Amino acid sequence: MPNGIRCFGYPVRWLPSDVVAGVTLAAYAIPVSLAYATLAGLPPQVGIYGYLMGGLGYALVGSSRYLAIGPTSAISLMIAGTVGDMVSEGGAQYADIATAAAFGVGLFCLIAWLFRLSVLVKLISDSVLTGFKAGAGITIALTQLPAFLGVAGGGHNVPDRLVSLVGQLATTNLPTLSIGVLALMLLSFGERWLPGRPIALAVVALSIVAVALFDLTRFKIMTTGLIPPGLPSFVVPAVRLRDQDGIVALATGCLLLAYIEGVAAARTFAAKHGEVIDSRRELLALGAANIATAAVGGYPVAGGLSQTAVNEGAGARSRLSLVFASATLALCLLFLTTLLAGLPKAVLAAIVLMAVAGLIDFRAIARMRRASQIDFLSALAACIGVLLLGILQGILAAALISILLLLVRSSTPHVAFLGRISGTDQFSDLQRHPENEPLVGALACRPEASLLYLNTEYVLASILARIEMAGPQAIKHVICDLSASPSIDLAGARMLAELCDTLRGRGIALTVTNAHGRVRDLLRAEELDGNIQGVARGTSLEAELHAFSTATRPMG
Repeated sequence: MPNGIRCFGYPVRWLPSDVVAGVTLAAYAIPVSLAYATLAGLPPQVGIYGYLMGGLGYALVGSSRYLAIGPTSAISLMIAGTVGDMVSEGGAQYADIATAAAFGVGLFCLIAWLFRLSVLVKLISDSVLTGFKAGAGITIALTQLPAFLGVAGGGHNVPDRLVSLVGQLATTNLPTLSIGVLALMLLSFGERWLPGRPIALAVVALSIVAVALFDLTRFKIMTTGLIPPGLPSFVVPAVRLRDQDGIVALATGCLLLAYIEGVAAARTFAAKHGEVIDSRRELLALGAANIATAAVGGYPVAGGLSQTAVNEGAGARSRLSLVFASATLALCLLFLTTLLAGLPKAVLAAIVLMAVAGLIDFRAIARMRRASQIDFLSALAACIGVLLLGILQGILAAALISILLLLVRSSTPHVAFLGRISGTDQFSDLQRHPENEPLVGALACRPEASLLYLNTEYVLASILARIEMAGPQAIKHVICDLSASPSIDLAGARMLAELCDTLRGRGIALTVTNAHGRVRDLLRAEELDGNIQGVARGTSLEAELHAFSTATRPMG
């Protein structure tokens, strides 16, 4: 097939790769989507609807060639925990609320895209997200262990579930546990030695055959039961966003989680192939995927790292692979649902446990503990928040922790007090390099952040405290190096004016150096260039110190 043939801009030579990747993704999606829908407290086929329609919606406008869209473990648990507190599981309103949440995610995505709010995702730090994922992984594992052990389980939060599970260990169904352990071993073997292959589908097929051949249901092994055949029909949920308390908060939490994880997965594989992801366009694509899913009675969907790895590893070249995956899933819904009725729930639990194992990255948390105590504590707080408050409250708490962490860091910037590097005309932080030559009669300081209303009091207090430490009459000239302050607001300008007045009252001169263009513009607009020396282009710390030493040198 000639390499140059294109159809509507699509290179035809990519078609075989996209077909294979689509079929492989569908093979992965069937068992995973069944497991996640069950985790969410919804009928198993609803999970397949998410992959079928979510993939089509994303394929229309997404910016990633590899991102695969469908139900995820964390969102499924969020639905189960939050909707379960609103109405009883299994009722018609339960499914309607889950569908309304998907519609809410789509609507909020479109609003966020319209107002260019994709930048807000940066407020959640990687450390907080790592802690959130660990907490979510532990929570999800606890929800699946009852099905894995063949016990009833119970409880509304992690402590309750743990206590309930421990109390039921004596009633473990050994045949169910055996099937779960065997499935987990096969899945682990496949992930390690056969990456990218539909091992989960093979495990599902083997378990169905085993149940049928050996009549394992006589050992009280629970199965998924009959899945309604046929394609999904368009539905309108019986509840609206304003009709049910909690739907807006649920949709907001799902949006945060879906967008953060989706963009992270898309960027991971874009970097691998030297491509760029449009974060704003991803909002529009996520909105389209969720609206398409809600239209057939599904629940919120997102891009995930594991399914994207399957899609990319199977050779996907474009988003057309998602279309072929949807077509394959449609055929399965039409002709293969009867075969899934004998699927043991313990196997679905094993699939979920295997999937969420990647969420718990203890090595990353341990590295944070060594590298940054603040990041470690924020990750730990996010993890504990999820465990104690739940997935929805946990993600919102994680967002709040990120914002508070950003504010704390911004409000207490490091102020470096400089000394001369011996034998040179360069200067660096005396705290980091005590071997530097201290300045005589002068104090050189460098605030290492923009001067904003959040930190002006801290910076002012730090400079005055250093002057007090030097002793009376020890400092005659203060030079504020603004090279590490790319911007300044009115509060920052007024802080410099206050510092100038305070120092003048003590007989100390104030000079600024190395101010950036925008900083100089604001200082001039505030008419401070007449009071504070150095508000000019090209000033330097060395020149100011030389002028000071010349002015104070004894005559004669």
